[in-house]
Amino acid sequence: MTDQFASYPSLKDKSVLITGGASGIGELMVRAFAEQGAKVGFLDFDADGATKLAAELGDAVECGICDLRDIDAMRASISELREKLGGFDVLVNNAARDDRHDWRDVTPEYWDERQHTNMRHQFFAIQAVADDMIAAGGGSIINMGSNSWWEKGTNMPAYTAAKSAVHGLTRSMANELGGHRIRVNCVVPGWIMTDRQKNLWVTEESIEAHRDNQCLPDLIEPVYVARMVLFLASDDAKMCTAANFLVEAGSI
Repeated sequence: MTDQFASYPSLKDKSVLITGGASGIGELMVRAFAEQGAKVGFLDFDADGATKLAAELGDAVECGICDLRDIDAMRASISELREKLGGFDVLVNNAARDDRHDWRDVTPEYWDERQHTNMRHQFFAIQAVADDMIAAGGGSIINMGSNSWWEKGTNMPAYTAAKSAVHGLTRSMANELGGHRIRVNCVVPGWIMTDRQKNLWVTEESIEAHRDNQCLPDLIEPVYVARMVLFLASDDAKMCTAANFLVEAGSI
């Protein structure tokens, strides 16, 4: 089956910032926004992957190389991208890493690093671009959550704790910024079949168990997360805020 996806004219020439855009779901988001005619800036610490993607997609796409755990470096990269693309109309807080870990082995240092990797930068990215959106009279912020904590996922308690916090951040900031017509929503992916997932954790047994837990029989490709993000960034979602939008085939 060939999917025929929607176009969103309201996204043309919008300035979009995406974290973690060099690979996986983030790469699909970068491509999807570029196809809509948006000006796209993305951040990643994979310098080779980021520069290759930006070069492929042309002048409307710019990349910034930084480690999002370093908030000062992230702020500097956002400022550099703003100089090239203008004030940001859309922020997609996508970057995260769902590394597996045994709860017995978690140290305070590892716990803090996981929160910095998976949640802390989302708030500071919002802080860095909110004034752009206030000046523009509105904007859209999309935070990436996860269904892992709803599913009571095991072997990654620091990750599930961080992702559950994203939902609280989303609702709080939606109320903080709503008076400026800035919408803040959370996209909740299920088990998305990125190359990383396939290389590290997909087995025949795990896939069959996961299918049994879904309402739909098909595995979820990353393009469907990108399509949900496009909708929330567009004017079609102008009355959507403080909400969770699930892309997980009915697994919770």
